Amino acid sequence: MTLHQKQSGAAILLLALLTGCSSGPSMQESSTPTIQQDKSIQAESSKMSATQDATESERLGTKWGDDVDSQVTTVDLRRMSSQPIEQMQVRYADKSYKGRAVNSMSLLAGKVDFSIETDTGELSLYRDSGNYYVQGQAGQAYRLVYNNNSPNTYEIVASVDGINVIDGSAASRQDSGYVLRPNDDLVIEGFRKSQSAVASFIFSKPASAYAANTSSGSINNTGVIGTAIYGLYDPAKPKPKQPQAYPADNGYAKPPQ
Repeated sequence: MTLHQKQSGAAILLLALLTGCSSGPSMQESSTPTIQQDKSIQAESSKMSATQDATESERLGTKWGDDVDSQVTTVDLRRMSSQPIEQMQVRYADKSYKGRAVNSMSLLAGKVDFSIETDTGELSLYRDSGNYYVQGQAGQAYRLVYNNNSPNTYEIVASVDGINVIDGSAASRQDSGYVLRPNDDLVIEGFRKSQSAVASFIFSKPASAYAANTSSGSINNTGVIGTAIYGLYDPAKPKPKQPQAYPADNGYAKPPQ
């Protein structure tokens, strides 16, 4: 598969144009036990979440903004699994959200941090009943920021308003994504329009959003940012060998040579 390296300022970022998953070893994912909740608790949780829904006048989308220089070149990496090892979404509107406010969201048990930045700083993320929200304002430019705190390489498949930020198609978790290098940062500033530029993300009214003005999108999907994360490896490098407890599995012990 082909991966593209993106250069933005002094930072080097990578853009992965994946053509399929390899037959390499799968990354093991920890299962989450199902927790049975009392119906009254579930009802209360749903009620709290409903209070965060934006009214029609508060709704926002993201429009196609000004050009931002963003060069890409190709590299070759592979996904370790056909399924994302982490996924999340953030809803946004011009609304005063309630809940616990944080500057960044912790993903993969702290291995990756996610935040939304503007020219004046980070926007607060609000958590309520397991959902995340952010308040924006029409005309405000923003960017998605991913910080890798680990020695691992990840692929970030990002969507805005149900649109893949790389090719403008209707978003799928299996789409191409950007590569986040070990202990590095990835900043996604807009919808990719060429090998050398993106159209900046700018909050807007839903009718002006890119999703509402392209055949791949829908105004019904405005107001949500999605992220799916995959583990990556370099097929050119030999895979580390795992120690074997019984490498021969026959015969008796031999004296040392």
